[in-house]
Amino acid sequence: MRFMVIVKANQDTEAGKMPTTEMLAAMGKFNEEMAKAGVIEAGEGLHPTVKGARIRYSPADASVTRGPFNLSRDLIAGFWMIKTSSLDEAIAWMKRAPFEPGSEIEIRQVFSVEDFGEAFTPELREQDDRTRAHAAKK
Repeated sequence: MRFMVIVKANQDTEAGKMPTTEMLAAMGKFNEEMAKAGVIEAGEGLHPTVKGARIRYSPADASVTRGPFNLSRDLIAGFWMIKTSSLDEAIAWMKRAPFEPGSEIEIRQVFSVEDFGEAFTPELREQDDRTRAHAAKK
């Protein structure tokens, strides 16, 4: 199973405050442990929302709002893509992440092709395969 681990933003991340050398070293060690175990697929921090935008879609068009955005529980400061055998295993790994007290993450399972059932036709499956092959070449 694949999971996206969403790291929630806080005042420091939204202010652009960078982690300390010690925090970077601890996170690097944690990421290395996940890599050695074959768990991590990707993981990155995100710039503050002042450098981002949101797009809201309507029947007529798509409207753009540029950041910064008000600090709320829905802002994201970073993410991991991990692969584990279960949600419980993902939770066990993430409980070991070296975060400061008060930090918050969210763990969400990523849909697999099989989850879409018959709606995911053979033609759509072929298209998905081509897209993934193309992206892997980059």
